[in-house]
Amino acid sequence: MRPVVFSARIGGHGVLSVVDRALLVEEAGFDQVWTGNDIFGEPGLVTLAAIALRTSRIRFGSGVIDPVSLHPAQVAMFASGLQELSGDRFLLGIGAGSDVFFRWGGINPAKPVTRTREAVLAIRELVNGRSPAGVPGVADGWTAQAVLRSWRPTPIYIGAMGPRMLDLTGRIADGALPLCLPPRHVYGVVDQLSAGAAKAGRTIDDLDVAACVWASISDDRRAARHLLAKHIALYSGSLSADALIANGLDPAEFAHTQELMLAGREQEAIASVTDSMLQLGIVGGVDDVIEQCAALIDAGVRHISFGPPVGPDPAAALQLIGRKVLPVLRSHLS
Repeated sequence: MRPVVFSARIGGHGVLSVVDRALLVEEAGFDQVWTGNDIFGEPGLVTLAAIALRTSRIRFGSGVIDPVSLHPAQVAMFASGLQELSGDRFLLGIGAGSDVFFRWGGINPAKPVTRTREAVLAIRELVNGRSPAGVPGVADGWTAQAVLRSWRPTPIYIGAMGPRMLDLTGRIADGALPLCLPPRHVYGVVDQLSAGAAKAGRTIDDLDVAACVWASISDDRRAARHLLAKHIALYSGSLSADALIANGLDPAEFAHTQELMLAGREQEAIASVTDSMLQLGIVGGVDDVIEQCAALIDAGVRHISFGPPVGPDPAAALQLIGRKVLPVLRSHLS
């Protein structure tokens, strides 16, 4: 079996704050760090270049770049450049992007699965020194001259949520970045990825599947619980009722919390988050987080990716995970 990977998904306000946090993640002993590049959001490409220069060991990835606001050829160029700059530590995360954000800029792209498939297949050709022209599944219009001057092979991950995107990821990607809410949702994700992989003559072992979870850790368990409850309250209206039911959760509880949020009663909404609802993430003190992560690993999960909110003090939480959680989990595996 492949070794277990631990990564952190980070954000911040401004390039320097994110780079400083990436350094902290490296020093804490994580294997990978991921940061975003949303259109109208933080300048992720600048941040990734800075991370390449400021870090020395950790692998780092884009979580995620969309191939709409950036043409696939540009994505391939940037990926190859980041590989060269970092000594081949870069991981290219691709996602369909947000149609809401695209509309802000007057952009009307193809459907999410179509644009993702066309881009990933084209980018793979480009970062391996080939033209995408004539490759099955790639959009029309590429010519034989469409070859990068400076190319560098780069692993490609897809940010996937729905069944069709997971199927696509299983068929064509090197890795998957599914948001697993609750963490045990990763088992269903793996089943869907496996089915997609089988269609392409592959197995799930050909992919690095990151169980992207919400995490809140603190020596103060109450503070950790309150922070995750606040995070859940903020997103209570954005969660699929079908997905909640499939994971044994009650959509009515989330609807009640959403009603309180919409009425401006935030503190009541946070207080309404039940222990059952907290199963959406990994939460608690060191022992709690170790127990929850170990259960995932024992069930076959090979990559746990800790994401926002992480903890009441995100920097302290990352250090706590690195100092007290990861060593125990790694010894648990040996």
